[in-house]
Amino acid sequence: MSAAVSSPMASSSKTESYVDNKRKEDIRHANIVAARSVANAVRTSLGPRGMDKMISTASGEVIITNDGATILNKMEVLQPAAKMLVELSKAQDASAGDGTTTVVVIAGALLGHCLSLLSNGIHPTVISDSLHKAATKAVEVLTAMAVPVELSDRESLVKSASTSLNSKVVSQYSTLLAPLAVDAVLSVVDPEKPNQVDLRDIKIVKKLGGTVDDTELVKGLVFDKKVSHASGGLTRMENAKIAVIQFQISPPKTDIEQSIVVSDYAQMDRILKEERQYILGMIKKIKSTGCNVLLIQKSILRDAVTDLSLHYLAKAKILVVKDVEREDIEFITNTLNCLPIANIEHFRAEKFGFADLVEELPVGDGKIVKITGIKDMGRTATVLVRGSNQLVLDEADRSLHDALCVVRCLVSKRFLIAGGGAPEIELSRQLGAWAKVLHGMEGYCVRSFAEALEVIPYTLAENAGLNPISIVTELRNRHAQGEINAGINVRKGQITNILEENVVQPLLVSTSAITLATECVRMILKIDDIVTVR
Repeated sequence: MSAAVSSPMASSSKTESYVDNKRKEDIRHANIVAARSVANAVRTSLGPRGMDKMISTASGEVIITNDGATILNKMEVLQPAAKMLVELSKAQDASAGDGTTTVVVIAGALLGHCLSLLSNGIHPTVISDSLHKAATKAVEVLTAMAVPVELSDRESLVKSASTSLNSKVVSQYSTLLAPLAVDAVLSVVDPEKPNQVDLRDIKIVKKLGGTVDDTELVKGLVFDKKVSHASGGLTRMENAKIAVIQFQISPPKTDIEQSIVVSDYAQMDRILKEERQYILGMIKKIKSTGCNVLLIQKSILRDAVTDLSLHYLAKAKILVVKDVEREDIEFITNTLNCLPIANIEHFRAEKFGFADLVEELPVGDGKIVKITGIKDMGRTATVLVRGSNQLVLDEADRSLHDALCVVRCLVSKRFLIAGGGAPEIELSRQLGAWAKVLHGMEGYCVRSFAEALEVIPYTLAENAGLNPISIVTELRNRHAQGEINAGINVRKGQITNILEENVVQPLLVSTSAITLATECVRMILKIDDIVTVR
């Protein structure tokens, strides 16, 4: 009897012994659940009828926003897998700028379907490879659906920008902000590099006061600063010759800490006289070149300008804007088409910028300096955003950034695609048909991928207070009959041809959302253990 018992034991040591895989499954399960809970947190803010989130930070600051990337950025996410979804929305923000909520919602739905596939005993690697195949196929399908667009077709660009703005807090101002975003981007497109737009060439200046209606695009420069008023400084200058200087107009200091002992008044007077002479010499040099507007960079070592030098500059009829931020210098010199001057010895007229008018204007409770009519202006644009309170102002800034990104997407990849859940349902239908052709496990996984994409129209309908099941069923039906562009019209609460309703989005937003979401899900699937290093 004993021999009979020991023989299977002996044979099992020669072959593979049983390894407990429970922990790996648990970790994978925990990761997926954590990531899905993050996705569900932003799910309600998807679409034009989506809700807004109020974020209260540790410092007591309150942010009201609808932008998925902002919400996730401010969230304190501790679970490592859930952090990947935060990174995912950041990646979408960087590559497309819009669709940050969409990408997280798609990832959450994919993870949910992966859970059921895993519980059916399909290996994670098989699921991962099938997802990759399905995503590649999805991008092909989307590209086939897309409608080409030209940059000269301003109307289409405005449509897509206003679609992006419609889901934001400031949606009622989309008729104003959408054309503004389009004009801003088109004004900075370089004819030599027609596919690239650097959004750093568009400066957004926020000023409290007024309403969002007062937002304007300025052909020129705007500083959120006052002109220096010391001893009657000028506030308006026509035919301005502008110099951007990076040196200080103040008495020199030694490089090392030391103290000078002055024993009598004659020495004291001499020091003051020397200082005056030094400053006057500088200002005479500046005046002799014909310069009449100075933009002075902020200085760390010592005061960039003293009261004395401001007094002399005012006498010399030179308008002064001081404390210009270091990082703004590049933007200013690009716009004015001038060179920054780092030393008084290099102060020459060929380094100046020329403008018709520099003036100080009262705006809200403060003042701004506006430079207009710049000659040979560089390819930059400035947007002055107004808002009645700080929350609206910040949200208008974020929404405008999204709209600018949408137009940038269209510049770099000139294709439009319908919105309103239409592309997702079409993808779901075509991938579902493709899954039937595939063999084995792949077909299962691709079918799950196709079903997961239905989360977007489902959520859109749910957030708009419609019956999601009947809406999505009706959508499927319409698409099966060959209406590629049928989508959910949230305003009418029914299914219409979305392209005719002017709900459009750039192709890049959809394709990057699907590829990024799939990559993120594949990464989470491949993780089977978490090792904490103390």
